[in-house]
Amino acid sequence: MTTFLTISDFIGRFHPVLVHLPIGILLLAVLFHVLSYKKRFETLRPAVKLSLLVGAIAAVLSCISGWLLSTVGEYEEGLINSHQWLGISVAVVSLLAYFLSTKNSTHFKWLMPLMALLIIITGHLGGSLTHGEDFLIAGLSPDTKNNTITRQIPDVQQAVVYNDIVQPILQSKCYNCHGPAKQKGKLRLDAPSFIDKGGEGGKIILAGNAGESEMIKRLLLPLDNKDHMPPKQKPQLTKAEIALLHWWVETGADYHKQTVALQQPVKIKPYLAALQSGAAISEAMVNVVPEKKIDPAPEDVIKKLRELNVAVNPVAQNTNYLLVNFVAVDSVTLQHAQLLEQVGTQVVWLKMGHTKISEAVLKVVGGLPAVTKLFLNNSNATDKSIVYLNTLATLQYLNLSGTAVTAKAVSSLTGLKNLRQLYLYQTATDAAGYAGLKKKFPLALIDTGGYTVPFLPTDTIIEKEKPKRN
Repeated sequence: MTTFLTISDFIGRFHPVLVHLPIGILLLAVLFHVLSYKKRFETLRPAVKLSLLVGAIAAVLSCISGWLLSTVGEYEEGLINSHQWLGISVAVVSLLAYFLSTKNSTHFKWLMPLMALLIIITGHLGGSLTHGEDFLIAGLSPDTKNNTITRQIPDVQQAVVYNDIVQPILQSKCYNCHGPAKQKGKLRLDAPSFIDKGGEGGKIILAGNAGESEMIKRLLLPLDNKDHMPPKQKPQLTKAEIALLHWWVETGADYHKQTVALQQPVKIKPYLAALQSGAAISEAMVNVVPEKKIDPAPEDVIKKLRELNVAVNPVAQNTNYLLVNFVAVDSVTLQHAQLLEQVGTQVVWLKMGHTKISEAVLKVVGGLPAVTKLFLNNSNATDKSIVYLNTLATLQYLNLSGTAVTAKAVSSLTGLKNLRQLYLYQTATDAAGYAGLKKKFPLALIDTGGYTVPFLPTDTIIEKEKPKRN
């Protein structure tokens, strides 16, 4: 539905333009007045009267346009009332000061500092309406413009998703325009009831359908699109923050459920892990395909690997990086390893799960320079053999589930500086070992499995008839 501006709305929108005139001109009048007390600046006294006249007229026009703008209803009533009456006070005091100056009354000089104080306070409240109440001290707070999540949640799985994850994102990036002080488009995002209500264009979220939710769609628009939110001059949501909001909406946009009760796609888990560790996480930390372009792997080497029942495929379209999968191989041999060395700069995903792997093979794997994901799940990897993985500086994902490795051996892999996902289900890792690993790898999601899926009221129950006894 197309909305047309009324004349009053149109005039009101000139307030941000008009309001700077009285601020500058009246403060200039105060400056001229102070300087005129010095003999060398006595000639400025006539300019004081002129500045007061022009400034007072501009103040009156600003009050009128400001009042018209306030009727739009996008601002918090208490704050706008204070700003409005202080603005009127500036206009009245400036008019009175001009009137007294024309009568050559010396009393007008007492009005000058009062007028300056009123301008400062009124201007501050106006800035709070436009930019948020913390605008002046925002620069003293931790940086919210970078591509990081730094809020720590001690146990992210037990956190209430809306209270502990969603609301802080909205508060830091959305409340300035859609909070208690200002409601652009008649939309507030500072409480569940307001979020559900939506704005002048209707509902902004469709629970369970993030792709069709107006809030998510606007976040994903190009920055130069006029409908992109937040506006490009405002601090933008990071990819991680958008991903978390998308996940919350897609899983039902519930205001009370804990993280553990929601499905957690693989791409969300690193962000949740970062929230738990309190460490900064950027999109690059979960990007397991390098951006650097490389030459194709030798075709003859790929052919030889395939002849040995090894699956070799690009990890994505238009890239020379490879996924090498030993899914059809029982034992990884030195012959396999030697061929892997020849395509080492192209192999980024390496799947060796459910195979027999010797120490010599893992030593070769430890020398591959580009591997970001390594699957050794249900293999015969041991504490002694995994020490060769310590040189995999690019490794971000390591799956050791179903192996005999212990937490002590894993904690010795201090060379894995970029590790973000570590899977240890059905290994020899106990609770104490898990706690130690969390300290060793604070940026990593450490998954030990053994989940209990909560029963929800909406779940379907199928009751089977009990067998009858003879």
